[in-house]
Parts: sequence; structure tokens; C-alpha cells
Amino acid sequence: MGKAVLVTGAGGFIGSHLVEHLTRAGHRVRAFVRYNARDDRGHLDDLPREVQAQVEVHRGDLKDPEAVARAVQGCERVFHLGALIAIPYSYQNPLDVVQTNVLGTAHVLDACRREANLERVVLTSTSEVYGTAQYVPIDEKHPLRGQSPYSASKIGADALGESYHRSFGLPVAILRPFNTFGPRQSARAIIPTIISQALSRPVVKLGRLDPRRDLTFVKDTAAGFAAIAECDEALGRVVNIGRGSDVSIGELVERIGALLGRAIEVETQTDRVRPAASEVERLLAGTALAQSLWGWTPRYSLDEGLAETIAWIRDHQDRFRPDEYAT
Repeated sequence: MGKAVLVTGAGGFIGSHLVEHLTRAGHRVRAFVRYNARDDRGHLDDLPREVQAQVEVHRGDLKDPEAVARAVQGCERVFHLGALIAIPYSYQNPLDVVQTNVLGTAHVLDACRREANLERVVLTSTSEVYGTAQYVPIDEKHPLRGQSPYSASKIGADALGESYHRSFGLPVAILRPFNTFGPRQSARAIIPTIISQALSRPVVKLGRLDPRRDLTFVKDTAAGFAAIAECDEALGRVVNIGRGSDVSIGELVERIGALLGRAIEVETQTDRVRPAASEVERLLAGTALAQSLWGWTPRYSLDEGLAETIAWIRDHQDRFRPDEYAT
């Protein structure tokens, strides 16, 4: 039976894919998007018309507890993806990031605590909370280390979720995806940055090429959200999902070049380099817990996901500004 569900951050990259996944699975989806004067619904407008027609859109701001409470009302499941996610932006405006990611999460949790029909709250974490890997693969017992205001805000949001589970019995599960990529992602992320530049110029401007990332295709990530919401054993726990293999940024450039049929020349741009103590050198997901809880296995290989992403960016090049550094 379909559930009444709320997705915050529904107009975002992962959020829009989750809305589509849940709608196609038969759930009644309410989408919470941040209001702006353009009535811009973000990537919800990229969804197929038949999906859009089934989605109820609520406009507001996570920092407004009354707007959040109205969105939560009547929902059986809440998927909280709403956040300010760009690390460079968190260097420039850390208070905005904290207010949205920590205070906004508190508003979601408090509204859920007062909702009688609520069965499950799924919070979105990030592998950035681990900082540079102290050992690999990174399991859920790995120490947390805030190496940017963004990662610190997500550590705080995760801790709030755990505390609401322990203090109030709120049915919270926390999904911790490693680096997600795919269609609809903006150039503030590394893969769209590489692809959008490579499609329009001979030289690609990047920061460091040696950091390593575990890259998960967005359709696998959306399936992970849906699966953890069905898993009672995940209540009160943090669960990693990822492909379980990593690649350096330099190797990623070569993989994308091979799919485009040409070598990509790279130029280092200093303003794209993170502060030294803030750079996360390596992320590699340990997914044994997700495998044991619901049989987690990503369906997409890195090259399959890259091919779909290249095709989408090629068809939407007008959305990218390859001459600018997107923060």
C-alpha cells in the first residue's frame, strides 16, 4: 500500500530523483521546496509530466517551524533531504549553513514528534562527516571529523536525529550516502564540473587531482532511501551506502575522457583548491551494515552512471556556466 510521504529538499538533485522513485512506487508524495519569488520548483520541473501531476508541492523554508509543521501534517513517512550542501559556500556563509542544516533539522524532527501517524523519519547524512579516512573501508564506527562548516553542520544534524530517537522514541533512521552523482546535479560537484567543461572547451580547470572518492549513481542512492524506510532494524542507526570502491579525481578525468572519446587536458586553478586542513583526502564506503540489513547492492557501475550523466549534461548545456567556478 502506498504511504503518505514528505520529501524535504525535493527540488534538489537527489530529492527530485527520490520524489520520482517514490511516486512510481505508488506512494502519495508531498514535496517541500524552498520558496522564492520566481516560484522555482527546482528539478521537480524536470520530472516527467505524469510524475509531476501526482506530486503535492508545499513551499516554505526549513528555518520556519510553522511551514515545516504544515508540510509534515498527515504524513506517515518523512525523508529529510533539505540542506545547504556546497562546501565552498559553507566557507563563505557558515551561519546560513548551520541555521538551515541544524536548526532546520530540529524543526523537522520536532514536527515529526507531534505527528500521530508518523511511522518513519529518514535523515540524510553525508560521508563528509568522516573527514579524511583514518582507515578504509570507512564503516559507521569511523570517527567523525568536521573538516568544513558544512560537514560540521551535518554531524550536528545527525546527532539531533539520534537524540530524538533515544529521548522521544522517534522512529529515526539515518542514511549516509557517499558521493552521489548523476543527471540534474549542478556544477558545484566534481563530475558535472568536469563534463560541462569538457563538452565546451579543450582545457578543464580543476583543483587537486589526487583526492579519492566513492561515487554512487543517484538512482542507486534513491533506492537506498526507499529501502532504509522499509527496514525496522535500521531504526536509531546510521547506515552507509556507496559502491565500495574509490577513484581519484585524476582517474575520473581519464574515465570521462574515454567515454567522450578524447583525452582531457587539465589546468589547476588555485581558487578551486580547498584549504589544506579542510580537504578530505579519501572516502571509501564500508557497506557491510547496509548489506546485512536489506541486501544493499548498487545496480550501476561507475561507467554506466557516467554515461547517463554525460548524456543529460549534453542535452542541458544551457544550464551550465563552464567559465565560472560554481560554489
